[in-house]
Amino acid sequence: MTAILLDGRALAKTLRADMRAEIQQFQVTTGRAPVLAIVQVAGDPAAERYVRSIRKSCEDQGVGFVARLLPAETSQTALEAAIAAVSADASVSGVLVQLPLPRGLSQADAIAQLDPRKDVDGVHPYTAGLLMQGLPGFVPNTPAGGMELLRHYGITLAGKRALVVGRSVVVGKPMALLLLQANATVTIGHSRTPDLAALVREAEIVVVAVGRAGLISGAMLRPGAVVLDFGINVLGDGTIVGDVDFASAAEVVAAITPVPGGTGPMTNVMLLRNVLQAARALHGVAV
Repeated sequence: MTAILLDGRALAKTLRADMRAEIQQFQVTTGRAPVLAIVQVAGDPAAERYVRSIRKSCEDQGVGFVARLLPAETSQTALEAAIAAVSADASVSGVLVQLPLPRGLSQADAIAQLDPRKDVDGVHPYTAGLLMQGLPGFVPNTPAGGMELLRHYGITLAGKRALVVGRSVVVGKPMALLLLQANATVTIGHSRTPDLAALVREAEIVVVAVGRAGLISGAMLRPGAVVLDFGINVLGDGTIVGDVDFASAAEVVAAITPVPGGTGPMTNVMLLRNVLQAARALHGVAV
C-alpha cells in the first residue's frame, strides 16, 4: 500500500490566498489591519524559530505584528504585566503567549492575564470551556489545522475509532474534543498508558503529538489507517522527523502527514485565521 500524503504545504498555500483577500477587505472596511501581539520569554531557540515564522506569515498576509520579548530571567510579575498590557491595548486584535514557559514560571497564572476575546491560541480556560461544550470560539491552531487537513482530503470521521497519543492542552486534548465533535469514538493514550501498541493497532485514525521521534512504527499501525503526525523532532544531523516512523508507516496506512510539510504549515494559517476572527469581533465586522 502506498499512502496518500496529506499535504499541508499545498493546502496552506490555498488558504493563505483566500485569507489575504479577506484581510484586505477588513482593512478597507475598518481602515486598519488586524494586529497580532506575541509575548515571549527569551532563551528557547525552537520558540525563536517559531516566532520568526509567525512574523513572516503576518508580513506576507498584511497582519500587524508586535513582539514583547522578555529576558530569560524575567519574573512572574513582569510576565503577567506584559500579557495584561498587550491584552488591554486597543490596537491589538489577538495575543499569543509563547509556550512552554521556562521552569519556575506559572503557565496558568500567565494565561489568566489574557483577554479571552484576544486568545487566538485557544489556551485560556474560558476558551477551552467553549471548545469542551462545542460552542463557537477560538480553536487551538495546531489541532484546527489537523482537522482542516482531514476535511480537505475527505477523511470520514463519523463512527471511526480514533486514538490521540498525547494529552497537552494545546494539541492532544483539544484534538480529542474536535474528533469527538466530528462523531468519532475517541481514546487518549499517554505516557502512563499500558500497551500503547495495542490501542494503536485498533485505531482507524491515529493522531500523535508527543515529541518522541519514531514512537509509532508501521508495525504498530492498522492497515488502512489515517495518521496525523504533529511531532517535530530535530535529530543529531539536523534532520526534522515526526513522532511516527514515516517510511514504515507509509507502507501500511491509507493516508499520512509528512514531517515536515504536513500539519506544521497549517498551524500559522489557523493562527492568522483566529486573529482575523478576533479583529472582526472586536470591531463589529460581519463575516
